[in-house]
Amino acid sequence: MSDKEVILTPEGLKKLEDELENLKSVKRREVAERIKVAIGYGDISENSEYEDAKNEQAFIEGRVITLEKMLRNARIINNDDVGTDKVNIGSRVVLKDVEYGDEVEYAIVGTAESDPSQNKISNESPVGKAILGKEKGSVVDVNVPAGVIQYEIIDIMK
Repeated sequence: MSDKEVILTPEGLKKLEDELENLKSVKRREVAERIKVAIGYGDISENSEYEDAKNEQAFIEGRVITLEKMLRNARIINNDDVGTDKVNIGSRVVLKDVEYGDEVEYAIVGTAESDPSQNKISNESPVGKAILGKEKGSVVDVNVPAGVIQYEIIDIMK
């Protein structure tokens, strides 16, 4: 991961900080104990428990480094910074599919915080890119693998 700015909401910042704290204070101890137990089984050259624990340790350490870098490069978007006149990171928007009439509400967040299953989409996603900076009532074209979808921006909220 480069030193690229990481855009987060206060909730996203807390989530990353909590994950980092859990990795450092809980997961590191758990995996160290697993390694200690596996070493107790004897020859580690063919010990799958030891190999598995070492792999988990490597994953944890890699994730700690990634999270620390993300937090160092974080820019927090507060609700006070978000208006309702144009779509911005931190906005919640209601979009209407022009063709089918279906409506969906999304929160626009930074890439590190995106979670489509929670209707949190990245500012770098196709929909996010298409609606950023647009006003209520605007119709935007979103390029997707199946073609183009048109959305109307029905509402913009904090």
